[in-house]
Amino acid sequence: MTGGSARAAGASWAEFGRRLRSLRRAAGLTQLQLGLRVGYHHSAVSKLEAGLREPPVGLVRRLDTVLQTGGELAAIVAAPREVPRRPGRSPADPALFAPLPGADAPVGRGAPDAQMWPARLPAEGLVCPLHGTAGCAVPDPGELPALLDGPGPVGGPAPGWAGAGAAVAEPELLHGLTAVLACLIREAFRHEGRVTAVEGLLRALARWADEVNSGGRLPYGQLRLAAQYAQVAGRLRMERGQIGVAMAWFGHGLRWADAVHDAPARATLLSDMCTLVRLDGDPSLMLGYAQGIAAVDGRRRWTATLSHLYQARGHALAGDAAECRRHIALARRGFARLGRRDHLEAPWLAGAEGAMRVDSAIGGALRDLAVATGDRTAARRAVDATARSRAQVPPQMRGARLLLTLRLADSWACAGDPGAAVALASEVLPEAVRSRESMVTAELRGLHSRLTGEWADLPEVREYRERLLDAGE
Repeated sequence: MTGGSARAAGASWAEFGRRLRSLRRAAGLTQLQLGLRVGYHHSAVSKLEAGLREPPVGLVRRLDTVLQTGGELAAIVAAPREVPRRPGRSPADPALFAPLPGADAPVGRGAPDAQMWPARLPAEGLVCPLHGTAGCAVPDPGELPALLDGPGPVGGPAPGWAGAGAAVAEPELLHGLTAVLACLIREAFRHEGRVTAVEGLLRALARWADEVNSGGRLPYGQLRLAAQYAQVAGRLRMERGQIGVAMAWFGHGLRWADAVHDAPARATLLSDMCTLVRLDGDPSLMLGYAQGIAAVDGRRRWTATLSHLYQARGHALAGDAAECRRHIALARRGFARLGRRDHLEAPWLAGAEGAMRVDSAIGGALRDLAVATGDRTAARRAVDATARSRAQVPPQMRGARLLLTLRLADSWACAGDPGAAVALASEVLPEAVRSRESMVTAELRGLHSRLTGEWADLPEVREYRERLLDAGE
């Protein structure tokens, strides 16, 4: 990083550093003492307080815990910020193109199934990186090999797409790469190797953005598309339980979205980060990210609704019943008021699918609250919300149905009905044990803990344990 870039990066984290210093002093700790408590050298604490480095996510979590901030530092990290720009040759900070997770892989191997090729954008919730929700056409699927292995766009080669032949126009290439990602999302449900394809294309896309940026032009479309690829890569890694890699991709996506002021991408990336820290059972960090969603843009109702849903789950993990229920009520009210613009930007919150997702989140929050507090009334409400959500899951979303079946069983266990819990879980036990998806594994683990912790001597629970052992063989 050049001296100018370092000064700009420092300015970006100055607020975090000032607040960290104030909280440390209020706690009566020296930099050395704080460093020892969070497992970092005191020089790292000094650099953070001076605004000279970006705080790692794991360290932010430990700082909030040690200093008992209630997630205040995580909220500062999650808040929108201007990405520094250098005057003159490069319109964006070169630090945006820092080394990416993993290693390079050939991007042209295993082309997506042309039968899944979308006719227009948006597709699978992906908007055109240049024109948003305008409804752009995409290149013919017959041009797919050229887009993956062929020439770069007019005006300069794209690393990963350099080759012989006529040049592909930049908008056409961006449209085509968005369509490729839509195909990969659809195929990811049945083809585990697609994470390699997504990440290989993402690295090539980031190198293309870097070249455009070095040429003196903001790589607007490339960075918007890269943020979408990073989100998909992070979700695929999260499903496989690779939490560190997932958070790294989400972090890159967040910085790329900030660079081009892409508010919808920022909101959905922060929501994925909420899910990630919820798997770790960290309510304070989850609340920080959830509040960051609300700060993205106060004029967008769907981001406010999303924020309330995640804040409800964060307060549930912390055992705060009043705040959990308040945010559930606000989320329901916000969802009922969503309009056409909201549905264009967040189509997954429209209609029956939107109702399914909202009920799923509310059911999860109420179940988490019942676990934290032992409140069986909350558990029964979790049963109602989760059952409604499960009834609306389309047949092709097998993973969602599996997860909601386990959550419904767990909600019955929390409500004091182990028989209903065992009956539901038995329907999907072999599939759940085989699943490598981290959220399914977490649901199964929680259900097992509830059943064996309170009702281990019941015949139906003993039979359930035997089935679980048989399914794992």
